[in-house]
Amino acid sequence: MSEEGREPEGQEQKSHDISSASEDRNQLTYLVTDAPPWYLCIFLAIQHCLTAFGATISIPLILSEGLCLQHDSLTQSHLINSIFFVSGLCTLLQVTFGVRLPILQGGTFSLLTPTMAMLSMPQWECPAWTRNASLVDTSLLVFKEEWQIRLRNLQGSIMVASLLQIVVGFSGVIGFLMRFIGPLTIAPTITLIGLSLFESSAAKAGTHWGISAMTTLLIILFSQYLRLIPVPVPAYNKIKKLHTSKFYIFQRFSILLGIVVSWLFCYILTVSDVLPSNPAHYGHLARTDVKGNVISDASWFTFPYPGQWGVPAVSLAGVFGLMSGIFCTMAESVGDYYACAKLSGAPPPPRHAINRGIGVQGLGSLLAGAFGTGNGTTSFSENVAVLGITKVSSRRVILLSGVFMILIGIFGKISAVITTIPDPVVGGMFMVMFGVITATGISNLQSTDMNSSRTIFIFGFSMFSALSIPNWIVKNPGSLHTGVKEVDHVLHILLTTNMFVGGFLGFILDNTIPGTKRERGLPDREHEDVSDKFSASLELYDLPFGLTSFLSSQSWVRYVPFCPWRDRDTDGRTEDNNVMLRRGSELSSHGEIVEMR
Repeated sequence: MSEEGREPEGQEQKSHDISSASEDRNQLTYLVTDAPPWYLCIFLAIQHCLTAFGATISIPLILSEGLCLQHDSLTQSHLINSIFFVSGLCTLLQVTFGVRLPILQGGTFSLLTPTMAMLSMPQWECPAWTRNASLVDTSLLVFKEEWQIRLRNLQGSIMVASLLQIVVGFSGVIGFLMRFIGPLTIAPTITLIGLSLFESSAAKAGTHWGISAMTTLLIILFSQYLRLIPVPVPAYNKIKKLHTSKFYIFQRFSILLGIVVSWLFCYILTVSDVLPSNPAHYGHLARTDVKGNVISDASWFTFPYPGQWGVPAVSLAGVFGLMSGIFCTMAESVGDYYACAKLSGAPPPPRHAINRGIGVQGLGSLLAGAFGTGNGTTSFSENVAVLGITKVSSRRVILLSGVFMILIGIFGKISAVITTIPDPVVGGMFMVMFGVITATGISNLQSTDMNSSRTIFIFGFSMFSALSIPNWIVKNPGSLHTGVKEVDHVLHILLTTNMFVGGFLGFILDNTIPGTKRERGLPDREHEDVSDKFSASLELYDLPFGLTSFLSSQSWVRYVPFCPWRDRDTDGRTEDNNVMLRRGSELSSHGEIVEMR
């Protein structure tokens, strides 16, 4: 190389140092199949549970209004127990038999919008007396029947809708469908999930705007302004012995800290009688004693079980509405699988792992319906982001997180305490969480060509139509009249579900209006293409307990879409899984691991 073409020695060394520093920063501490020390596993597992805490408790609290349970805190605590229990169970199934990546399962906001549309139909509207706390006696049989009949119809509809996901996953159809579902379908769908929940957020925040504003500001302060400020905490290891270590507590637990500080402030205002004790006065719902004796009435142990609210019923209209949410969870989860693999230093998941992951997720939604959580299940994007922050992608940590969530679901007092969080504190949390969901939906457009008039038209038209059409139908409930009652109910739920209208229009327009792959935001390679540099480490996606080795001897297995299959001649040439995973991680650290913010 000539002198003109050669970098100066100092500059070359500087570039090398920067590259080395970047590699060190992106280097994973523990890989998917690694086993961190037990004490680190416990700490990291608790962190994952706390990361999913806000979203998990939000779903039952929102559902309680549509189920006529807003004044029955004890039943709300049972719903929280159930959703934690099922989330932990689904996490164990997904990590063990599903996609086998370190990915947490939990409730999904994608089913909330069609659920609330279903419960807002005239036949399911709550009687006026259930909205008045002074008229509600939670021990009366008539009250129990009011909310149980709604929950039974909801859980039966979820169970039937989940069969679609099971079939799509285990049949391998999901790989075919993902060719047609791009960012212009996903972006309006997820964005509208957040936008459609603004009424619930405003209603709770409006019970005391001062408290809700404080909660929101605290979460913003912790998550945005203080997130990079470390807090020294005591630590111990064999080399350094007892010492202090830096821990980014504000970044890890911003939502939890915001809730706890505001909750404590409300308690102080309650015991000092600053907040009004008269239910008719503004600000009464900010008191911490509003829920009465829910903590003392709750049992120490509760064991959720299938059919705990009675025999599930099925609403045909509800099934079709919930199917729109199921499609959204599938598209969202496939994206999470690839993000999780990338942050874990693992190869992109092969087709059989994706099929199995979606199929097992469908089984999870079936279980969620059977247990009566009022919701389904999906992968938690927030916990995928935690992998990029902690640099620990061990499956063992997520398995332990699932165990902890099951334990939370069993201890009745824990969920009872959660239900005593004052409404304005919950409203302040909703303001942040639903805003983030809305922005997450819009962020899907970053891979599209936003300078293209085609992109702007499809997204803009889908969003505006999804806000206008449901609004008009809600204000004109008798406008849908086909002469067939069941068809009217189906159309009402679908056309009043913002995310269905926006996602459907985005899907149709994106697949019919001519456009390049760059405009549509589609990758040049198909998802199932895997580079040779990762081929050996694909073993991490094998079935557990030696099932893959056993099935590899059966020639028919190659035709099963959700089963891994390897030729026995190549099976023995595979190097140790952990070694190859580390090589994959080193290759990924040259710019392929993207740290989520």
